[in-house]
Formats: sequence, structure tokens, C-alpha cells
Amino acid sequence: MIILALLVPFNAFSFQPVSGQTVSTSSGSSLIHFNKNVFSWTDRVYITIYAPDFNSDPNLIDEIGVTSDDKITVSTNGHSIPYHLVETGTNTGIFSGYVTLTGDPTIKGTIGVDGQGTNPTGIQSTCNPTCGPTNGFLPSTGNDGISVSFEYNRDQVITGSALIRWNEGQIKWLAPNYPVGGQAILQITDPDMNLNPDAIDKFDTSVWSDSDSGGIKVSMTETGPDTGVFQGTVYLTSDLSSSGNRLHVSPGDTVTGEYIDTTLPLPHSPSDQMRMVATTTAGSVPPLEQASSSNARVLDSTGNPLTKVNVNQQIHIVSDVTNNEDKDQPFAYLVQIQDNNGITVSLSWITGSMAPHQTMNLGQSWMPTSPGSYTAQIFVWESIKEPNALATPSTLPIQVR
Repeated sequence: MIILALLVPFNAFSFQPVSGQTVSTSSGSSLIHFNKNVFSWTDRVYITIYAPDFNSDPNLIDEIGVTSDDKITVSTNGHSIPYHLVETGTNTGIFSGYVTLTGDPTIKGTIGVDGQGTNPTGIQSTCNPTCGPTNGFLPSTGNDGISVSFEYNRDQVITGSALIRWNEGQIKWLAPNYPVGGQAILQITDPDMNLNPDAIDKFDTSVWSDSDSGGIKVSMTETGPDTGVFQGTVYLTSDLSSSGNRLHVSPGDTVTGEYIDTTLPLPHSPSDQMRMVATTTAGSVPPLEQASSSNARVLDSTGNPLTKVNVNQQIHIVSDVTNNEDKDQPFAYLVQIQDNNGITVSLSWITGSMAPHQTMNLGQSWMPTSPGSYTAQIFVWESIKEPNALATPSTLPIQVR
């Protein structure tokens, strides 16, 4: 076998191979091209063949694959259909079309890919005499390949091929926290569940909370035909019991979404499955995001910014602290001053409470007694007795002369 695809330019299709010779190509080659290198088992496969010699009439849109001298065959493992492609425009010499892969319903049997009996169709087109350029259907598996052969002249063939593989799904919530009484969005991405590229596919998955471990079944709906991305909405309530897409939660609950992926890539076998979970919180912001501390600065006793600090001068280390939660938040604002040897020379704090989404200008005073380089470390905690960080700590260099 002679590999010519990497050696001939785009417009050099008119080579003359030896009679009976097959020229192999791959996706992305100069002769036969696919829109992907790897497809899922129910993907739509777009095929392009560059064949300037078959641009018979520069004023018409030509076809290839319609005679015995330019036969095209599209195949997966154990299945094949005769095909024809259509020129992309007058006088282009580029021919295209697509085939739809239809999976194999026997792999998962009656349980289906979602455990509820849903399977791909696995249909194959009946062609008389050929199919194409857009009505071809071919069964495939999750460990398969698709090939296209084009008989350039009698007994002179070029081929192109691409892989067909299952994918490992992904699950996530679109936000790390949702308010009680709000809507939480769960997203699952798995091209293998895009069973019909012309339709919006659906399947159910499980969601539960700390307050309701039994949870609910949520309908996951594809975001559009042929996207392979599915989303489901969960309504969080603390007043009502779980029902339909409504989930009972309490403030601070962890809410968990689950996806059982039954179409896993190699080295998994078709009988394998993988459990995936994603979590979010209800009515509670994750640690270090419950509050934010920003714009740390040094002010004098009258509130004016300082760029230079003198010995025995009273200063204030101030930050803007915001409560990011939908509830009142107790806090402790701590300022620790260390010298250039890392020795703490001052530690002070104030405590209080912030209303939902309130921003406060908090500060602590300090009077340096010696010149040198110092660092102010600023902490926002839940309280002195419960030193749970509400915000990421910040630092502020201070030069005393």
C-alpha cells in the first residue's frame, strides 16, 4: 500500500495510481476529509472529497458516486451503504454530504443507555441504487470506525477513515450556591446521549439534599439538537416537600446531582458504568466567599491616606468588607502587625454583624514605636471563638521611618 495523501497537494487529484492500487487517507488529508477525527456513536459525519477532475461542467453542480466508474461506499464495522456526494457549488471540484450514525440498541438491551429503556435506533439506510448526499444512516458501536472509499477509476480507490468512540460524561452545577426559593441549574455533558442529532434528547437523573436524602428525579433536556449538553432545573424550597422538580432544602444544605454514565470509552467494557456527582449549596455561600475584603489602606487619624508613616504616629489599617450572603453575618475583623523578622508586634480586632450584602469600612489603629518594614495581615473571621475564615486574608506592607 502506498500512502500518497500526505505527498500530493490539494489540487493534485489527477494522479494515476497503478491498476488495483488503493490509496489510503485519513481525516484532514488532501483527498477525503471528515469534520472530526473522532465521532460519537450517534454523531453526524460530514464528508468532503476534493475531486477537481469530476467537475464535469463548470456551469452546473456535479455529483460523484452515481456511476460504476466513481463509486463511493461509506462503512462502519459490519455495515456499508453506497453513497453519492454533491458539488459544493458550480466549478468548485469539491463534493460533500453527511451520514448519520445511529448507534446499536443491542449493546445495552432493555435497560437502555439511561437505565430506563432508552436506546439509539441502530437503523441502516436502504439505498436504491445509492443514498446521499444527506439521507444516509449507518449503525455503529462505541468502539468502531467509519471509512469512505471512492473509486477514482475502475480498480483505483482512495479511502479515508475516522474513529468512533464513546465519551466520558461530565456533570456540574452552573453556580456554587443558590438561594433557598431559587432555581438551581444542573448541567450534564455527554455526546453519547445525543441519540438523535435532529431532535432534542432527554433523560432523567437523581438530585437530593441533606434535608431530603431520597431526593427527586430531574428531567435533563438537551440545550439544542445535536449539542450533547443537557440541563435540568431544580426548584429549591424550605417550605414545601419534594415533588416533581421541587427539592426540599434547609439553608446551608449540600445539594447533590448524580449521573450514571453507561457509555464509557476504552479501556472500559460496554457493561461498565461510572457514577459521577456534583454538589452545590443552598442558601449558604462557600467558605472564603461568605465575605470579601478589599482595598486595604493606611489612613491617618483624620481619615486621610498615608504613603509614609512616622514613629509614634497613630494610623488606621482599613479595608472594605462586604457580606456576600443573603442573611445577617456576624464577623471579627482582625489586624496583625509583624516586623521584618516575622515577629508579631500588634494584634487587635473588632467584632460586629453585617446585614445581607452590606459593605462596611472596618479598621484597627496602631502606633509604631520603631522604624522599619512591617506587614499588616488582615483577617475576616466568623468570630474570635470560632475562627472560621469568611474571606481570603490580605496583606499590606507598611514602611515606618
